[in-house]
Amino acid sequence: MDSKVPGNKPTKRSTSVPENVETFLEALDHPLKPEIHALRQIILNADPGIAEGIKWNVPSFRTTEYFATFHLRARDSVQVILHFGAKMRDNSKAGIAISDPQSLLHWLAKDRASVSFRDMEDIDAKRSVFTDVIRQWIKHV
Repeated sequence: MDSKVPGNKPTKRSTSVPENVETFLEALDHPLKPEIHALRQIILNADPGIAEGIKWNVPSFRTTEYFATFHLRARDSVQVILHFGAKMRDNSKAGIAISDPQSLLHWLAKDRASVSFRDMEDIDAKRSVFTDVIRQWIKHV
């Protein structure tokens, strides 16, 4: 059956999808769950203006706009995608300058980068630089 039939409306999100990050994480089945919790705290502690929510069906973080989203499909690492939300912005075309002395950022586009973490040891090694990257990133949101 073709899902692109004219007149078909997209289905609404299931009411079973949690709106609360705590509820989401309690139900999450992922081998790197402790690492996900640790990264969540690093992001939230980077600045008192950072809030969280479920966006794009995963924990995401925002100030005035969403800027970071977990990518949890991989089972051997945890990725955090840094972005500027869903709206097109000036820096989407021009890019931004971020000091990244440990080369944590893997640029996916001028307005989007990912940071990967293998395990808790990797998180501990990158904690301070990742915190600094988050602080720099939110200045552009």
